[in-house]
Amino acid sequence: MDQDPFTKFGTWLAAAEASEPNDPNAMVVATASATGRPAARVLLLKGWDRAGFVFYSNLESRKADEMRANAQVSLLFHWKSLRRQIRIEGLVTQVSAAEADEYFASRPRVSKLGAWASAQSRPLPSREVFEARLAEVAARFPGEDVPRPEHWSGWRLVPDYVEFWQDREFRLHDREVFIRQGGTWQTGLLYP
Repeated sequence: MDQDPFTKFGTWLAAAEASEPNDPNAMVVATASATGRPAARVLLLKGWDRAGFVFYSNLESRKADEMRANAQVSLLFHWKSLRRQIRIEGLVTQVSAAEADEYFASRPRVSKLGAWASAQSRPLPSREVFEARLAEVAARFPGEDVPRPEHWSGWRLVPDYVEFWQDREFRLHDREVFIRQGGTWQTGLLYP
């Protein structure tokens, strides 16, 4: 068994990048409100290292409201063709402004404009209203330089639990778990 979940994560993600036709970095992000109501949605992992797993979003969205109220978040990667999944749990913190600026600058122009135009998770009267807002933002920022809006940033999940699941015949799956205790990772197996 690996003694480090990050090494194993890198190996499994590389296998997914080599075999998955679309978005091998897609993950389910599960949050819960302050009252415990769960919500899940698919986002893209945009960075990871031993400090954690990074994704980006509108800070006025439902998920952002939930993460501010309850910083316990879960990620789930599932690669059906590889018959694998990884569960990651831990606390989220907002990334630095410099980190958010750097990632935002790397995005396509239309994605940047969309971050300005979208009142994410709020009611939308019609698609035409959104397209009109997008046109207004494009007129406001006519060049390639579109600054990051204050209401858009990223989140880093700092893991304290990581589980690797490998499908086996007859539902006799392999499950390897890593649990952070202090500054070290304890590892073991779980029954399928």
